[in-house]
Amino acid sequence: MSTSDRARHGPLFWAIVLPWVVADVVTKYWAVAALSPPHVRSHAVIGEWLRFTLVYNRGAAFGIHVGDWSRWIFTILTLGALLMLWRLFTETAAGDRLRVVALALVTAGALGNLIDRLRWTRGVVDFIDVGVAGWRFWTFNIADVGVTCGAVLLAIVLWREDAAARTNDAGASPVAS
Repeated sequence: MSTSDRARHGPLFWAIVLPWVVADVVTKYWAVAALSPPHVRSHAVIGEWLRFTLVYNRGAAFGIHVGDWSRWIFTILTLGALLMLWRLFTETAAGDRLRVVALALVTAGALGNLIDRLRWTRGVVDFIDVGVAGWRFWTFNIADVGVTCGAVLLAIVLWREDAAARTNDAGASPVAS
């Protein structure tokens, strides 16, 4: 991607990343202030289906934990992921808005959770608790929503790009010598 293509994609990218990160940080501050102490009680929002419950996650997605060094290992992995996302962004074709949206959502989510990892040792703040009766999904936050939705969208975009490339390759005629 040329600098001018990046400049065309930049406003859309940052229009998603910045408000998403701000929303994540603000809701986490609210959760810590309003829902403390952690794990003690849930606050029903929509009955048992949607509750707010403060949880600190020292690991990664789905409670993955690698011991005492989790904070720093996941910080380094996040920085690596952000570099890969930047590379994908710089390779994005002009006009590929869907890919830009996907990359922006994953980037925003990664940044939101990275801020928590760097700001305190307790872990990433999670507070959105969904489920039915005794079945509960993992507690998550706004950053996690960005990472998940962005990753699914990015997988679809990359799958479509790969399928189009294979179709173009199959339709190309061999060059006669």
